[in-house]
Amino acid sequence: MAKIQTLRGFRDIIGEEINKFRAIEEVSRRYFSLFSFTEIEVPILEKTELFVRSIGDTTDIVEKEMFTFADLGGDSVTLRPEATAGVVRAYLQAGLYSKERISKIFTIGPMFRHEKPQKGRFREFHQIDVEVFGGDDPLVDAELLWMISLIVNELDIGEFTIEVNSVGCPQCRETFRTDIVAYFEAKKDQLCEDCLRRLYRNPLRIFDCKKAGCIETSQQSPFLFDSLCTSCKDHFEILQGYLNNFSVPAIINKRLVRGLDYYTKTVFEVTSNALGAQKAFIAGGRYDNLVAEMGGPHIPGSGFAIGIERLALLMKPKDVPCKPCYFFAYVGEKARHYIVPLFREFIRNDISLRYALEGKSLKSQMRYADSLNADFVLILGEDEIDRGIITLRDMRTKNQWELPLVPSELPCAALNLIA
Repeated sequence: MAKIQTLRGFRDIIGEEINKFRAIEEVSRRYFSLFSFTEIEVPILEKTELFVRSIGDTTDIVEKEMFTFADLGGDSVTLRPEATAGVVRAYLQAGLYSKERISKIFTIGPMFRHEKPQKGRFREFHQIDVEVFGGDDPLVDAELLWMISLIVNELDIGEFTIEVNSVGCPQCRETFRTDIVAYFEAKKDQLCEDCLRRLYRNPLRIFDCKKAGCIETSQQSPFLFDSLCTSCKDHFEILQGYLNNFSVPAIINKRLVRGLDYYTKTVFEVTSNALGAQKAFIAGGRYDNLVAEMGGPHIPGSGFAIGIERLALLMKPKDVPCKPCYFFAYVGEKARHYIVPLFREFIRNDISLRYALEGKSLKSQMRYADSLNADFVLILGEDEIDRGIITLRDMRTKNQWELPLVPSELPCAALNLIA
């Protein structure tokens, strides 16, 4: 019978990669706590309408990438392709806008997009999502970028770049729309099929196309940045001042847009050339109209997402500091009775203790201990019991010591002996 394998684009995360995942989460959680963020968990499955309304029906995600199906009741439901929409829904559903002046929220978990699997990009992927509701000051955006720089620097991934831009407000974009449509109309034969469709529905989406021809065609296009209204220009200039104050080395990329329709004013990406053409591993920005568009009051928002898989690719393997691992090898039924007392005391002292359930020969148990990379083995037989001692063996140096057979004292005695 053929073995059952994972679905294409889905995979198991094990070994060194899971250690990197945990390191990313631990460092991020520590800074989130320092910056006064609280954690939330939102469902993996939501009504399809939530993502169509928030992300935009002309985006690649909604048009081609969502895992959408009808449930048993006939309702259209979707595995979440990103987290912001669900967090906004939860924010509104819980009425946090009426309870908190500023809400600072994060969530961690899997997302799902039906796209072509490639290095660092899978159909099930993991993100850390961070959102701030209630602040329209550019200081909020600068604070997020500063926190990102602190997290990434601590994870020691090598060189990275923080790119920022402004995509303005709806009024800026409407003014710019005439110029950009005219530019791309003259070059329609150089656009891909998707961008031809976007040209009149959402021309800004052309800048987010990853196809080489469209990228090249857009290189000489007008900049939305040059069409910003006075308010959006001021917002961006103040943002740059705050970034300088925080010593965040951001560069301006006037062609930067995000692939979701809800962004306004500030957008940003954190990139690394080590990831290849699609080099962003953190991205986000401001979305001042999204909460209102989803049926809530007019409350500004700003946030970002960390792609955990892609960030993990940039991290170097790290040694995980840990206490020594001990193994209990016993010979005879009397010695076996010490499994539970020893196990309890070692775990109470936050020390790992392994043992063999079968209780085979001492030689067999020592081989098993070696296969587990145990640092030390506690050896107990009838002779040791009669003498009231237990033997501690260093598996690397082969040195041995005799310790009193007192379970409550053994963990500390063993650690003190090897200190």
